[in-house]
Order: sequence, then structure tokens, then C-alpha cells
Amino acid sequence: MVELKTDTSIDEMHEAGQVVGRALTAVRKVADVGVSLQELDEVAHQVLRDAGADSPFLGYRPSFAPTPFPAVICASVNDAIVHGIPTGYRLRDGDLVSIDFGAELGGWVGDSAISFIVGEPRVADVRLVETAERALAAGIEAAVVGNRIGDIAHAVGTVCRAAGYGIPDGFGGHGVGRRMHEDPSVPNEGRPGRGLPLRHGMVLAIEPMLIGGGTDGFHAAPDGWTLRTDDGSRAAHTEHTVAITRTGPRILTAR
Repeated sequence: MVELKTDTSIDEMHEAGQVVGRALTAVRKVADVGVSLQELDEVAHQVLRDAGADSPFLGYRPSFAPTPFPAVICASVNDAIVHGIPTGYRLRDGDLVSIDFGAELGGWVGDSAISFIVGEPRVADVRLVETAERALAAGIEAAVVGNRIGDIAHAVGTVCRAAGYGIPDGFGGHGVGRRMHEDPSVPNEGRPGRGLPLRHGMVLAIEPMLIGGGTDGFHAAPDGWTLRTDDGSRAAHTEHTVAITRTGPRILTAR
């Protein structure tokens, strides 16, 4: 069931989204060669504390997970696509890092992700991250009243495929509200004009995931959470929480 949010609720969700934006900005600022993923997690955790917000990630355990998630960020490095667990791994020159983060404030959730490169970037990685950002922008542009979920999926997938990148099947965006994952599902590839009509008050997490090698294969790491590319190529992940409004898409997690 898809819950339509009131304008007041969307404003309240924006407050949660701003906590997310601040945390991702803070994490990006301190991420450097030699900094551990656990240290990045603590930076984000401190932003939550300062805002009086909670983490929808910490302790989260969906049906596929062998254990509850142990951190407030997902930190996915290089061939990790999503759901990476922050460990003592220290960032190295040229690492491609994707950080996914959520915050719950006043009973509402915000969810967003960024990808970036630490130290000296590879040209191929720069292109991958830039394409992920363009795919996200295309998806947001399609998130207007009168369109359908398929229009968002088609917009995202077209950018990804045109650049020669793979898309992990079965993973994509979702509704956001009182819970981090709500209806509807928002795929990263699909047919325009198909799927649920977009209405004022719907709030969606649009989140492209790109596999640099061009194939779609992925697998779960031994931790049961981290998804890695089958071909060992690098991956990028971007995301914003977006409200569908009569005046156009409103990004609630803008940084």
C-alpha cells in the first residue's frame, strides 16, 4: 500500500532529510587515505546524536540478512555495490567509496547515498560516478505528477545502459515515510508509461546502482550483507529521497 504524505508531513520529512545531507557531507569531508570505514561511521553517528535523530540502518534485519546491520552507514568500497559493513579497513589512494545513510527524526525517515573517490582518481572511476549522478538526476526529472514508476525506471536505466554499465537486477529504489522501505518499488530499469501513476504526496528513494564492467552479475559476500560485482569491476551508488508534488520533484535530502 502506498501512503500519500500531506504537505506538512513532507516538510517534516525534509527535516529528517537535512540530517542525512549533513551527515553525508561530513563523511565526505573526512574521508581520506588512511581513514577507516569505522571512523566514517562514527562521524555519521555523531551527526545523528547532535540532531537528536535515530538510525533506521542500525539493527535493521530484513529477511535476507543473517544478522542485524551493525552500523549507521553502509560503506561499500570498489567492487562492493551496496550494503557494505563498515570495518577497520583504511581507505587507500584511488578507492571508490559509496556511502548510504538514513536518519529518522520526528517519526519520519530520510535516505540518501553518494559515491566518491579518495585520493588520485582513475578516469574510469570519475566517469562511473558522474554517470551515476546523471542517472539519479534523470530519475528525479521524471518524478512528476502524471508520469509512472516506469518513467523513472526508464530514465535511470537509459543513462546507465547508454554508458555501457551494468545494473544489478532486483535492487533499486523504494517508497520512504514512517519506515525506510515502503511501497512502491522503484526499479533502475523499466518501460516508460508502465507501472503505478505518480501522485502528489508520494515520497520515493530513487537510487541508481551501476556496475562498471558492464555485466549485471553480483553476489553476496560472506558477511551476508555486502553485494559485490561478479566480474570484480567497480560500482557506484547514488540516491535521494524525493517528494512528488504538483510543482515538481522536491529533493528532501539535498546536500
